[in-house]
Amino acid sequence: MPEAPSPSTPQTKASHHAVLAGFLGWTLDAFDFFVVAFLISTLAQQFHVTRKDIILTTTATLAMRPVGALIFGLLADRFGRRIPLMANVIYFSLIELACGCAPNFTVFLILRALFGIGMGGEWGVGASLAMEATPRRWRGILSGMLQSGYSWGFLLAAVAARFVLPTLGWRWMFWLGSLPALLALYIRAKVPESEAWLHHRASSTMQVLRVVLAHWKRFAYLVVLMTFMMFLSHGTMDLLPDFLQEIFHATPAASANVIIFANLGAVVGAILFGHFSQLIGRRYSMISSLALCMATLPFCAFGSTLTGVTFAAVLLYAGVQGAWGVIPVHLSELSADAARGLMPGLAYQLGILFAAPTNTVEYALRGRVGYPWAIAGFELVTICALLLLLSFGAEDHNKSFTSSDKS
Repeated sequence: MPEAPSPSTPQTKASHHAVLAGFLGWTLDAFDFFVVAFLISTLAQQFHVTRKDIILTTTATLAMRPVGALIFGLLADRFGRRIPLMANVIYFSLIELACGCAPNFTVFLILRALFGIGMGGEWGVGASLAMEATPRRWRGILSGMLQSGYSWGFLLAAVAARFVLPTLGWRWMFWLGSLPALLALYIRAKVPESEAWLHHRASSTMQVLRVVLAHWKRFAYLVVLMTFMMFLSHGTMDLLPDFLQEIFHATPAASANVIIFANLGAVVGAILFGHFSQLIGRRYSMISSLALCMATLPFCAFGSTLTGVTFAAVLLYAGVQGAWGVIPVHLSELSADAARGLMPGLAYQLGILFAAPTNTVEYALRGRVGYPWAIAGFELVTICALLLLLSFGAEDHNKSFTSSDKS
């Protein structure tokens, strides 16, 4: 077995820069998405529409993400990971800047749909670059760290809602989201091209598509898995601020505090279960995290006090993001070598497309059975489906991406 690289080797430094670039990109992308979750009532008043209309803009963002995954994923498999990732970061930063200047609801809705293209492209390219640069024995924990960027983005959006919104107004929430453009400079200066991509570089875009078609059964499984994973995350996170405000009459500041604590739990969960996946396998680690979700979901949905719900949300988010912490490495290992820029990201974002109505469905259920039962019932079905999928699903633990992979 080859000797693992020391912390000072070029390979290890490349791994650190690649994971950091993916983490920061996903963190800032998630921040830009979750800003809207804290502005539902504010934007409804600003644009003279209903809260349901503002929630529709999140559906538009989610629905357009597969377009971004297809475009940037094909570019990443054909021309390398770095340049498409830089282009993606600049694109979604400019769209976010424009969102802060939106004069009316129609323009805002269009911009949020366009933002979905950028958000859809970032995860697949960033995850493939990070996982391909990471030594096999560190994939699990670094996968968790990479995916925890989503929770950090949610947390930062809560901090902005807590401190920026009351002082500078809603437009500044979006203008802050344009800062990720600076990340492109870091990628350009520090992140090397993927060695795995150089090994398996496709000769044409059609070749990439043919590779995906040749692995269509595996790809279909990943899409179904990601659809239910999206039900899990967006069904527990996106409407939580609105849930807290309606059930507990929580102020925006109080809701933001709950989100901050919950996402700290999510960060710990993503890293912890990502690490466990290296020891017990990807599927068993996800199954363990889902068991935590099942145990804490009733206390979060039906808690009688804001303090109790906050504590339950910390544990619930640790379970939800614990499962998600395994996803970057799991999808990368299950994807074909010549299409690792496209397959994980497209499966991820097609899952988003099929799960895009989650917020709308839960909000409609709220009108029939109440918020607690809407969230609990929806997520109970989702968790059971995921447990079934993972029990009989595929796994390629510690797959080699190149002949020179380090263990």
